[in-house]
Amino acid sequence: MSDAYERERYKQILPFSPIPPRQTYTTPPALRPPRQNNSRLDELASKVSALRGVTVDIYDNARSHEVIDNTNEVFSSMSSSIKGSAGRLGRMAQAGNKVAILKLAAMIVGAVVLLWWILSWFW
Repeated sequence: MSDAYERERYKQILPFSPIPPRQTYTTPPALRPPRQNNSRLDELASKVSALRGVTVDIYDNARSHEVIDNTNEVFSSMSSSIKGSAGRLGRMAQAGNKVAILKLAAMIVGAVVLLWWILSWFW
């Protein structure tokens, strides 16, 4: 006999049903068919792969920011060094020493020629 028939029969006799309604249970992972386990493993593998990609991207981004910060520090120290040297050269030129002014002019011409020679390699 079917469950529905028995429920109807007992409803006539009793106001409540002694036969509990069918309940759906989820099967534990160990008893699931291998096909379902494999699909779940594939889903998990894709999520882990995506998480790994995000982690690597975050690491690369943080490392690039560290390089940028180091570069900023180097350029700021170089900038302050050049400013200090330019100030000293300016004071030397203001002193009116003719030899010092010629040395300054020779340094500037030498720097321009050196820069032109280095840049000629790349163009």
